Formats: sequence, C-alpha cells, structure tokens
Amino acid sequence: MKRLLSLLCLSPLFAGCSSLPETAQSNIADTILINGQIYTMEADATWVEAVAIRDGKYIDVGSNNDIQKWVGSSTEVINLDGAFAMPGINDAHIHPIMGGVKTLFECNFSFTATPEDIARRLAECTNATPQGEWLRGGQFGSGFFEKHSLESPLRFLDVISTEHPIFLNDDSGHNAWVNSAALKIAGINKETENPDGGTIVRDENGNPNGVLLENAARLFDSIIPEVTQEQMKAAFLHSMRMANSYGITGLKDAGGLESAPVILHALDQENLLTLHAAACIRTPYGSRDTLLDYDSIVAERSKYQTPNVHVNFVKLFLDGVPTPARTAAMVHPYLPDEKHGDKYTGFMHLKSELLQKDVIELDRLGFTIKIHAAGDNSTRTALDAIEAARIANGTKLRRHEIAHAGYIDPADLPRFAELNAVADFSPYLWHPSPIIEAIYTALGEERGEKYWPTRDLLDSGAHILAGSDWPAAVPDANPWVGIEASVTRADPRGLSEGILWPEQAISVSEALEIYTMGGARALLLEEVTGSVAVGKFADLIVLDRNLLEIPPYDIGDSTVLHTFFKGKKTPTNTTN
Repeated sequence: MKRLLSLLCLSPLFAGCSSLPETAQSNIADTILINGQIYTMEADATWVEAVAIRDGKYIDVGSNNDIQKWVGSSTEVINLDGAFAMPGINDAHIHPIMGGVKTLFECNFSFTATPEDIARRLAECTNATPQGEWLRGGQFGSGFFEKHSLESPLRFLDVISTEHPIFLNDDSGHNAWVNSAALKIAGINKETENPDGGTIVRDENGNPNGVLLENAARLFDSIIPEVTQEQMKAAFLHSMRMANSYGITGLKDAGGLESAPVILHALDQENLLTLHAAACIRTPYGSRDTLLDYDSIVAERSKYQTPNVHVNFVKLFLDGVPTPARTAAMVHPYLPDEKHGDKYTGFMHLKSELLQKDVIELDRLGFTIKIHAAGDNSTRTALDAIEAARIANGTKLRRHEIAHAGYIDPADLPRFAELNAVADFSPYLWHPSPIIEAIYTALGEERGEKYWPTRDLLDSGAHILAGSDWPAAVPDANPWVGIEASVTRADPRGLSEGILWPEQAISVSEALEIYTMGGARALLLEEVTGSVAVGKFADLIVLDRNLLEIPPYDIGDSTVLHTFFKGKKTPTNTTN
C-alpha cells in the first residue's frame, strides 16, 4: 500500500500529495477509488472517474485530479483500472430469513422438478432425517398438478414416508402439499371445514388429498416446530452474504416472518450487518374482521428501530396468487373449470371497509404500508384504501406500496401517480417462466400475458420499486437477472422461450434507477444511499462489465467484483 501510494505521489496525477502537513491529516480520505467508470445515478454528474471516502461516506466525487487533494499517508488507494462501478442495489421486497432457512435447513428441489425428481430428492432427505421429525421443503411449481397427473398427491408422499410428517411449499409460498402423517398431527380429516380464505383440496370421496391452498396451508404455522432464533440468525447471515456477492447493499424484509425485526435488531447489536436492513412488521395473514392492534405495532417499531435497522413499515395481506390456485382477486372471472364454474373471480382476505380503516390509521401513525395485492381487483381495493388515507389525513407524503400488482385494470393505472402509490414489482419474473405458464392456465394466455405494465406506469409518472421476492418463484436474489428481464422481457437464464408483453420493456438506465434510487426510497433512505454523491454512504459496487455499453442480453451474466458498504469491502465468500 505504501509503495503504491509513493508511486501515485510521484506521478503527475498525484504530484505533491506526500507533502500534506501533519495538521491536514484529519482532512484526508480513508479510501479513494480512481480510474473508474463510475455511474453515479446523479443527474448533474452522471459519470465520474474517482471518489474519496471518509468515515463511510463520500467526501468528494469527480475526476482523478479532483480527488488527489484527499490523499494522505494512511489513505488506501484503489485503482479500478477502468472498471464500471455504480451505487449498490436495494432489493425492496425479499424474504432473507425464509430464503436462508430454506437453503440451510430444508429439503429443496427446483421449481421445474418432475414427480420423479421430487420423489428422489425427498427419499434422500428422509434417509438423512431422524424418524418422526418434520421434513420441510419445496418448492413445487404452481402448475405442478395440472402438468403432472398424480392419482393421489397424498399417497405420492405417503409412499416416500409415513414416519416423517412432510410439508412442502409451492413456488408462490402461498400453498402447500402434505402427507398423511402431517394431516394427522394437524387433526385435518374428512370432517374438517375449510378455514376462511383457504381450501383443503379433497378427492372424489371428500377426503383431503394432501394439497392445501392459502389459509389451509397456514393451519400448520403453529404446528411445525419453529426454527430457533440462532438458526434464523444464521439464515439471515447466509442470505446477507449472498446479497452482498450480488452487489446488494440494502434490503427490505417483506413481512414473511413475525420475528424478522427481532433477528435484524439482534444482528445489529452484534455489529454483523453489512447492508442497510429494513423489515415490515407482519400483520395476521388471512381473513379477519377486527382492526389491527395499532399500539402493539407502534411498540414494535420503537423496540427494534436502530440507525441500521429500519422498522417503519407494515405488511398487509389482501389476496393470494393468480395461479391455478385462483386465490388472487380479479375484476373479471378466471377461465371456467369444473370446480369454480365460469364466474369465479377469486377472493380477498379483508373487506374494503376494514382495509381502509387500517390504512388510514397506519398512515396517520407514520408507517409506510406494503399491501400484498396480486389481482387487479385487489389492486383496485388497495388503491381505494390509499385514496381514503390521502383524504382522511390530508397528505401524500408516505409512499405506500402495492406488492406484486402485476395485473392492473387500465382504469386504475393512472391512480398510482395520482395517489403517490408505488408498484412493488418483481422484474425477476418479467419473462416467460414456469410460474407464468401456470398463470396462463388460470387466466388464458392473451389475458395472462398482460402482466406488469412497467412502461405504462413509468410513462404515467408513477414510481416502481424492484424486489426479488426470493425465495418465492426465483432460485436466488440475483438482481442482474431482474435488470436484464426489465429490458428484454425474455428469460435471462434461457430456460423458457418467448417474450412477455414486449411493449412494456424499459431502458437499462431506467432499470438501474429503479434498482438503486427506487429501492433507496422504498427503504426511506434516499437521502443517504442509492446514488454516488457527497454526503451519502459509500455503498458502491464494481462490476466486470459496463452495463450501459453491452448488449442487454448480457446483463444477467454480470459478476460483481467488489461490494463496498459504508466504504468497506464486504465478504465475498458465499455458498449460494
């Protein structure tokens, strides 16, 4: 390092830098990065060559010549050798603890797994699991049972094991598949009534066939042994290392687990966080007819909020998914089938009046709300609730988010900009894939393809945030796959053919803004991260290619060479 600094100080570019007097040493940089192609996301200086960092923040950005005045004897000088750099990625809808638990402690197979693949993998897992212990895993595809004709899903799993209760999630995370041992422990049989907002799928004799939709799957939440706090901490740390390796320097846990704020707070107390962490306070999933306990939500925010953990968010659940489960609430009916007829439009967990009261009060208390609404009717209902809060509280300050919102009725599209509501999208799925194919079987291809009107929303002046939703429907949280799909609307992994609604494609620069500043706004951190600017945290990533100069179809193959969080390199080793 000292030799490199000496050489730099002897060069014309940094001439005289070694002559800084001792009294000026307090004004030197901890680190400078030079000779880069640094894309700042700032309108007044889109590209710079170099940055100077002190105490985790940028103290100067500009040309190599601009930065030389910050070099002192203790400054670390990093020569980027012309590499492309940009602000860190912010994933504003992810389930890092669930993803880490899935990776470290569950029995996994791919979304495209066949019955033979699943049987083989489950056999391996049961052989490695003590008799009587639960076997959790997944994730089978949303269209699995339509694509593969099983005589009995229940018997299929019973052949594998009746000594292990088995619980498998589908790729959406909303539905489950269990064996007889699991049903017995849960007390579910022919006489068990469907829970509100859920379905116990049955055979021709009325007996449970092992498939559970929406709230029926939630019947197991209090039965399956909980993952320990230490396991959840290990799970988050694993996911965090994966995220850092992909260039993610900020994330928002989207309310997958009630314990997320607890875990993030505990890790921050141990100084283990290497990214900005936010967590949605989770509210009860499924049907309810009573208002939320606002006092307990406020108390949770106060208890777990820290300078590095942001808990000013609440997650509400309005419907399910528009897959063959048909649990998303749609304006127009799903395709007719024997079970649902020709007028079925799905359902919502909450009545509009109750939702509006909750949103009005949470907005008044200063929370940003993320509302799961996957169908166009639930999206409309969510917009109605946000509009009610705007009227009641007289402000559009808080940018409430409608999560997924893939299907938006044309009449509702302008309302996003009008209400300052944010479309919480998953660009990782803006392309043909197994889950998209499954949705086509429920909605039809012509209607099903009109998924995620990205171009239309941006042109209307609306804001969009990007989230991987990992581990639901995607194998990892790789943002470069999502950015490529934003631009091409084709499958970056090359596993599915075709293009999904190509008219809604956006530019590379628009996609990068969504993934950086858009995500920072969603974390309520736009003043301190999301772009390369003096005074902001030095959350910077260095890539192996210039994303603005390569063909869009190459973006998904990008490799992150270095990730800096608050000016320090994050660990790059990961087992993802």
